[in-house]
This record gives sequence, C-alpha cells and structure tokens, in this order.
Amino acid sequence: MNISAASKAAGLPVKTVRYYADIGLVSAPSRSDTGYRTYDDASVRKLIFIRRSRAFGFTIEECRELLDLYQDQDRTSAEVKRIASKRLEELEEKQRELKSLHDELAHLVKTCRGDHRPDCPIIDYLG
Repeated sequence: MNISAASKAAGLPVKTVRYYADIGLVSAPSRSDTGYRTYDDASVRKLIFIRRSRAFGFTIEECRELLDLYQDQDRTSAEVKRIASKRLEELEEKQRELKSLHDELAHLVKTCRGDHRPDCPIIDYLG
C-alpha cells in the first residue's frame, strides 16, 4: 500500500510515517516502479505499535527498544515491564507535579476577589 493508505491505516500523519521510516524506526519501505514508498501489513502493524507507544509518552529510543522486543520471540516480559515501569514512574511524578500546580493555582483563584479593584493575588504571585 502507498504511504497515504499506510498512514490512514496506522492513524498517523503521512509526515510522521515518513519520519519514522527515515530514522529507521520502521524498515525502509520498498519503492514502487514509479518510486513511491510502499508499505506492507507488517509495517502498518509496527506503525500502530509505535503510535500506541508514543501515546503513552515513550520516547523514540524507548519505542525502538519496545519494537525490538516486540519482534524478538525470545524476549522476556521482565524486559518489557522494566521499560513500562520506568515510564509509569515518570507519569506518576508528572501527575504529582501537576497536582501541586493545580492546588496552588486553585488557591490563588479562590483568594482573588475578581472585582473592579486592581489588587490581585494571582498577579502578585506571578510578579
């Protein structure tokens, strides 16, 4: 299938599919007689795998590692779990940071009168 059909099947923009092929995340596609990139079903499955991995926030290098494990029939689930656990810890840390920011901003919004006067604890804090 051509790159447009592959990108649609994988749920990715054409530019992203091209980028993943250019950096070797998916095998370089074969070319048609007219020079267009062509993708097979295995490539589309890898693109879907990458899309889902990226949705969890895995880096390109982590996606590369996960793809290698995906293709390795001798892999151990411990290897996969190590990568996923690291990402989960990062997400939990980010969640704590966002909660702290939320609480701080909620406090500032609550203490701001929001009236016609110029005094504002939000501006005071940011200044």
